[in-house]
Amino acid sequence: MDRKAYPSDVSDEEWALVAPYLTLMTEDAPQREYPLREVFNGLRYIVGTGAQWRWMPHDLPPWHVVYQQSQRWIKAGVFESLVHDLRAVLRIADGRKESPTAAILDSRTLQSTPESGARAGYDGAKRRKGSKVHLAVDTLGHLLALCVTAADEQDRAQVSELAKRVQEETGETVEIAFVDQGYTGENAADAAEEYGIRHEVAPLPTAKKGFVLLPRRWVVETLAGRHFPAFVILMLKNVAEVLA
Repeated sequence: MDRKAYPSDVSDEEWALVAPYLTLMTEDAPQREYPLREVFNGLRYIVGTGAQWRWMPHDLPPWHVVYQQSQRWIKAGVFESLVHDLRAVLRIADGRKESPTAAILDSRTLQSTPESGARAGYDGAKRRKGSKVHLAVDTLGHLLALCVTAADEQDRAQVSELAKRVQEETGETVEIAFVDQGYTGENAADAAEEYGIRHEVAPLPTAKKGFVLLPRRWVVETLAGRHFPAFVILMLKNVAEVLA
C-alpha cells in the first residue's frame, strides 16, 4: 500500500479472516482493476465515517467501484456468512455455546433520507420521520437478524418475522426472547411461540422518570444505529482482539 493508512483500514489479521468471504473471483482476474483489500478499505471508510459515496478520498478506489463491489457482496450474502461465523467464534471465546438459546428484540427509528422513499414513515413516540430498524441479537449483543420497515410500523408486528429469521439463523436453538413494553400483547407472544420462542417482557419500574435502562435491552442500543456492514466491522475488531 503506497498511501498513508486511514484508521478505518482493515488490519492484516482482520484481512486474513475476511478475504476468503469477499473473494467472489480470483485476485488476478483480468477484470479486476483495483486490489480487493483496497476496495474493502473503501467500504470501511464510508461505513466508519458516514461520508457520501462521492466523497470517497482520491487515494482509495473510485466510489462507484467500491459501491458496485459492495452491492455484489451484499447480493452474494457474504456479510451474513461473516456475521454467522464471527458470532460463533466470539461466543466460543467467551465460554458460550456456538448458537444462543436467548435473544433480545428491539428497534430504533432512524432519520429518513431521500433513498428511504416509500419506506419512510412517522414515529409518533419518537417524533421522528424515517425508517425503523428491528433487530434481534444474542445476550452478548451479536447480531442474529434484522428487518427494516417504515417508522410508523409497530414493534409487536415484527415479532413473527424476527422470530422466523432468528430460528433460521441459529438452527432453532433460541428458546426465549427478552423484549420491552413495545412488544406486549397476546399477538406478539403467540407470534414468537409459533417459532418455539417464549416471549418475556422486561417490566418498567413502578416510578419511571426519564430514561430507564431495562435489563438486557441495552445490548441492542449499541448496534441499532449502524448500517449492516458496520456490524461486520465491529465484530471483526472483536475477533482480532480474541486472536491476538
